[in-house]
Amino acid sequence: MNRIFPLLLAALLLAVASVYAAESERTVKPVHFAKGSSDTVFKDSILGYHTIDYQFRAAAGQTLKVSLQTANGANYFNILPPGSVDVAMYNASTGGNRFEGLLPYDGVYSVRIYLMRSAARRNERAYFSLAIDVTGKPLVAVSAKVDAVIPGTPFHAMTTAPCTPAYTQARECEAWVIRRGFDGTATVELRWDKTAKLRILFVKGKPVASDTMHAMTYTRDEKGWIVRFGKDESFVVPEPLVFGG
Repeated sequence: MNRIFPLLLAALLLAVASVYAAESERTVKPVHFAKGSSDTVFKDSILGYHTIDYQFRAAAGQTLKVSLQTANGANYFNILPPGSVDVAMYNASTGGNRFEGLLPYDGVYSVRIYLMRSAARRNERAYFSLAIDVTGKPLVAVSAKVDAVIPGTPFHAMTTAPCTPAYTQARECEAWVIRRGFDGTATVELRWDKTAKLRILFVKGKPVASDTMHAMTYTRDEKGWIVRFGKDESFVVPEPLVFGG
């Protein structure tokens, strides 16, 4: 026992040090758009394991465009949705260094610039130009005076529904909704395993965007929608949750 405890303590300290080191190599830079403008460009560089998070506030229904120009073939970006520390809704290393899409939720988004691990290990430097553009009119949430919200939250309602998220045994999810109209326009947030979640934007009864990087398909019947991501993930979204009533 006397020998095991120091080893466990050393392992714990090493894990804490690794987390601290990773955070210390990350720089957060707020994105400010000039008055009357919806876009901006950053010219910067990263070295080795250093990453930069460019953070900005945007809303559901707006269109985000991101493009990265770099001479280093190992230099990419991820887009992280509001509240995410490391789970990306877009990964440029698989999708390419150009993104355009609707945003499903309101909050602070991050564009994380990084080098692939092989290049970071060689302590390479990448000089880059990053363009961020946020356009379009937000889909504003229905006022709590018109459609009451759950106290302490921005959500108008919550229920549970069948689901099959990947990498878990969960078969039932909490389904929360922010209604943005009574025509089937809403953001649905699905939660499981206490911390895992994803958001889906519905516009006039049609799922049009999400904050996961997997391709989305859906079917609809009289009860609602079955929204699928890839071959293995599916989520049931009841119609009354989206439309109200």
